[in-house]
Amino acid sequence: MQPSSKRSFLLWCGAALATALTACNKSEAPAPSGTTAASAAEAPAAAGKVLKLAFVTNGVGEFWKVASAGVHAYEKEGKVQVDIKMPPTGAAAEQNDILENLSSQGYDAIAVSAIAPNDQVPILNRVATKAKLITFDSDAPKSNRLLYIGTNNYEAGKALGGEIVKLLPNGGKMAIFVGSLAADNAQQRFKGIEDVVKANKIEIVDKREDNTDRAKARSNVEDILNAHKDLGLVAGLYSYNGPAIASAVEALGKKGKVKAAAFDEEEGTLAGIGAGSVDCTAVQKPFQFGYLASKWMHELVTKTDATLATIPANKAIDTGVEIINKANVEEFKKKLADLKK
Repeated sequence: MQPSSKRSFLLWCGAALATALTACNKSEAPAPSGTTAASAAEAPAAAGKVLKLAFVTNGVGEFWKVASAGVHAYEKEGKVQVDIKMPPTGAAAEQNDILENLSSQGYDAIAVSAIAPNDQVPILNRVATKAKLITFDSDAPKSNRLLYIGTNNYEAGKALGGEIVKLLPNGGKMAIFVGSLAADNAQQRFKGIEDVVKANKIEIVDKREDNTDRAKARSNVEDILNAHKDLGLVAGLYSYNGPAIASAVEALGKKGKVKAAAFDEEEGTLAGIGAGSVDCTAVQKPFQFGYLASKWMHELVTKTDATLATIPANKAIDTGVEIINKANVEEFKKKLADLKK
């Protein structure tokens, strides 16, 4: 090799080595101080890392089986895995433990139905610093969540309130049952019902919480029916309240004498409608909760900037409700069975 060629070769090697070192330094350097959590979350997808996404419910039950079917539908479509976590007893402390564990394990995005939204703001905000956080079913609007997916619970309450007015056209007294009025979804449903019925001479004379205890949910209804002999209607705000109401009404021989309205599509509620112990239920769209939450989590991690730009101004996506009664319950049950397949 000629001296000039050798010199050129050495210069070329030096330049190549400098380029390689520069590339290494760039890949190992920390993100600039101005980098947001949103843009940082794009890195795992870009680097080919397996995404870690989680869907955290507020308890267990048939309602969440339908939501899980929605999650699984998007898993197939998006070719991702979404881990489903369910607090066994529906206690906020259980959900907090789940959220803490997911956050510490480096999950990229987490969707949660908040059990006690106001009390959970600190933990939700901690989670939001490490993962894309969205809510579904029960919102936590005071937290730093990016988006809420689910029912506009105030409007859903108004829809059920309208059905209650039809059931008590001459006014009367009613009672409401729920797991916890601390939850945003329960508060909004209650307010929606209250705003409609009070304008139609229907008085809410009692309300009882059961803290997701199924046995207490039924005994609460029995206690109220025994205490208020002139009660015209009972209404349940949580999915399992419908079956509890149906059982209590049947056991006390009140079928046809006391009207009943509920939320959601648990088998016991739909059976109660068929048997005449429940008059109607406002069903949400839990399949959409699971499907849309999974889709948004996936896209918030892999297409952060573009997806953030498509979030509605009110940071909410309303999936709506449908009223199920004696006239359409069988058709609805068939549709529901197909969703669970």
